Amino acid sequence: MTAQQDLTVSNFGPLLALAGTWEGSDGVDFSYHHAETSTGDTPYFERVTFSTFGPVDNGTQHLYGLDYRMAAWRMTELDQDPFHTEVGYWLYDPAAKQIMRCFMIPRGAVVIAGGTCEPDAASFEISAELGSTNYGILENLYLAENASTERYTASITIGDGEWSYEEDSVLRMKGRDDLLHHTDRNTLKKVADA
Repeated sequence: MTAQQDLTVSNFGPLLALAGTWEGSDGVDFSYHHAETSTGDTPYFERVTFSTFGPVDNGTQHLYGLDYRMAAWRMTELDQDPFHTEVGYWLYDPAAKQIMRCFMIPRGAVVIAGGTCEPDAASFEISAELGSTNYGILENLYLAENASTERYTASITIGDGEWSYEEDSVLRMKGRDDLLHHTDRNTLKKVADA
């Protein structure tokens, strides 16, 4: 925490409750499994760390946020490298009541998802669209040709000592006529303060 940082809900909105380290073993990833050439569920364990920062000033805009790192392991591979990781920021603009999640995954995709929420909200939704210049999705050439993410949505609910999410990444996959809803959900419990 910097000397200028004011850790209040009026600045950080619902993000303030997420500061710290969280773990959850109830994760379920529904996705396409290349080895089986079919869709299926993958149970997973997840660890997320959030550290506060801010304000970040863009002229008259003042953002407050969380620097975050996330890793997920298949329940059958807890002693191996994670099958999914993310790095990024969760941001809150208290004046505009905009909440944002900006993240990158090492498969070559970047997402800036956002939505509107009150500072004392216990739940909120964010979304991003391929091609949007505001809340949008970028991906490498391989993903664009083989598994392009057209839309990303997430619903987050924050409780006492826990939080949960449901995500939907809508994919247009090469060789399929229908869209694939790649979904993830988990409930995480706080294991350490920030």
